[in-house]
Amino acid sequence: MSSRTPPPAPRPPRDGGAHASAIDVRPPRANELEAWAAATATAFGAAVDPDELPHFRGYLDPSRNLAAYDGTTPVATVAAASFALSVPGGELPAAGVTEVGVSPAYRRRGILTALMRRQLDDVRAWGEPLAVLQATEAEIYGRYGYGLGTVAASVDAHGVRVPGEDGGRIRLVGHDEALALLPRVYDRVRDVTPGFHSRTRGWWEHKTLPDEEGYRGGGGPLQRAVIERDGRPEAYALYRIENASPDGYPDGVLHLQEEMACSPAACRQLWRYLLAMDLVGRVRAPHVAPDHPLLLLASEPARLRMRVKDGLFVRLVDVPAALAGRRYALDGVLTLEVEDGFCAWNAGRWRLEVRDGQAGVTPAGDAPADLRLAVADLATVYLGGFTFLDLERAGRVESLTPGAIERATAIFRGERAPFSPEDY
Repeated sequence: MSSRTPPPAPRPPRDGGAHASAIDVRPPRANELEAWAAATATAFGAAVDPDELPHFRGYLDPSRNLAAYDGTTPVATVAAASFALSVPGGELPAAGVTEVGVSPAYRRRGILTALMRRQLDDVRAWGEPLAVLQATEAEIYGRYGYGLGTVAASVDAHGVRVPGEDGGRIRLVGHDEALALLPRVYDRVRDVTPGFHSRTRGWWEHKTLPDEEGYRGGGGPLQRAVIERDGRPEAYALYRIENASPDGYPDGVLHLQEEMACSPAACRQLWRYLLAMDLVGRVRAPHVAPDHPLLLLASEPARLRMRVKDGLFVRLVDVPAALAGRRYALDGVLTLEVEDGFCAWNAGRWRLEVRDGQAGVTPAGDAPADLRLAVADLATVYLGGFTFLDLERAGRVESLTPGAIERATAIFRGERAPFSPEDY
C-alpha cells in the first residue's frame, strides 16, 4: 500500500465570505459584454482591445459566460466555450473554461469559489461530463478538482536544420482559403489525438485566424502556409515574422502560432520550410507537443532549447459518464474510491468494468475499493498522458489491493500521448 498526500481542500475566503455573500453571480446581459471584457482585462492588469470585442462574440456563447457583480459593476468573470473533446477512442462534450479573472480589489473574498461553484453546476446541467482549461496560475484550480492532464513544450530554435527532401507543394494562402483548408488537416489530427477539441467556423475565424493589429504582438501579418500532396492539404503553419537587423545583418524571429501535420513526411517538410526561412535567425514556438518529432528530426536537438510546461487541466464533472465515455487498452475490473469535496455527486466508490475496451461504470456501494484517489488525480490519468504508476511515485494514489496500481496502469494506457494544441 502506498501513502498518498491528501488533496488540498478549497481554501475558505480570508474574511469568511461576508463580502462574497453580497455579490451577485449571473450571466452578463446583452448590453454588458464590453463591461464583462473590461473586468477580465482589469484582472490581468490590461485594457480592453477594441479589436477583440467582436471576436469574443464569434467563439464564445454569451449565455455561458458568468460575472460576479457588485451592484451593477462586474468584478470577476469566467466563460465556458462548448466543444467536443477528443478522449482515448472517441470524444465527449466538454466545457472549455477561459477568461477567468478577479479584480485585484476583490480578491480573497470567496468570489472565484462562487464563480467556480456556479459554473460547474451549470456544466453538469448542460450534460457535459468534462471541463478543461489552460491555467495561468495552476495552483488555483486544484482546489476545484482540476488535474494536470497534458503537458506542452516551448521551442526557441536557433541554427537548427532538418535534413531530407521535400515532396509536397507549399503555398501561402489567404484568410478565406485558410478557412476552407486548415480544418481538414486539424480534424484529421484531432481524430487520433486526445486533448484536441472541435473547432466551429466561428472558433477558426474569431480565435485562430484573427489578424488585426492588436493580435500581432510586434510581429507582421499572419502568414498561412499549407502543404499539399496530390491536391490534398497535409500540413499547415500559422506564423508571423518579426523583422530585425542588429548590426545591419538580418536576424528576424519567426513566431509560430500553430503547426499541424497529418503525416511524418509532411511534418518534416513543414519544419524544413520554417527553419530555413530567409532573413530569419530564430524560430519561436510557445506551444508544441513535448514528444514532437522535431526532437529527433533536428540535426542538433539542443539548439531547439525545448522546455516542458503544463498543458491542459482536466476536471471530471461527471465521473461515471467521463469514465464510460473513453476506451481502454485492457479488459478488467477496478473499483475506485473517488474523493471530491467540491462536486459531492462524484464522491464515493465506482466499479469500472471493461469489456472489449468499453467500460460500464456503476456505483460500488460498500464494496472494497482497489484504489483511493482525489478526483483531480483521476483527471490526471484520464487522457492517458500520465499513469497510475506516475501517481503512485508522486504520492497521489493509495493502493488498497495488491497489484491494483499495475492493473489500473495497463487498463488506462493510451495509444497516443494527449496534447492540446492551443492556449485558450
